[in-house]
Amino acid sequence: MRIGLGGGCHWCTEGVVQALHGVDRVDQGFLRSDPPAEAWAEGVVATFDPAILPLDTLIEVHLRTHSGGGTYSPNGRYRSAVYVCEAGQDDVAMTVIARVAAERGEAARTLVLPFRDFKPSEDRYQDYYRTDPNRPFCRHYIDPKLDFLRAQFGHVVRPE
Repeated sequence: MRIGLGGGCHWCTEGVVQALHGVDRVDQGFLRSDPPAEAWAEGVVATFDPAILPLDTLIEVHLRTHSGGGTYSPNGRYRSAVYVCEAGQDDVAMTVIARVAAERGEAARTLVLPFRDFKPSEDRYQDYYRTDPNRPFCRHYIDPKLDFLRAQFGHVVRPE
């Protein structure tokens, strides 16, 4: 099964999703949907086995590892979104988004959008965390997300 996930930086989203058991592939780059969300925004397309990693768990991990409540978007390239690729994914996404927002006591701002197109990042940015986890960016932004993931979702994290 495939699903697109947009949050903040796609390096962070890629690093988090790659750490999950049941994820077979993570394509990092830019996604877009239908108007008014047709502008390219950073994100990933995850290919995963829902028998190992349920869709609702994957979406919840995504929501809890990026700031989906804010409106900051340099040059419009960040969009908190779930890009659905298959029938039924939108219902699951909307349910999880509403539940997480209610738990936080905030409005649900993550969009549920049809996946329309993808273009990969430059080769030098692919597997950003895996190729050099000691980069200052990785240490500062991605490591805390992975620490949170291990603490809160340890049952779905790949062994280190």
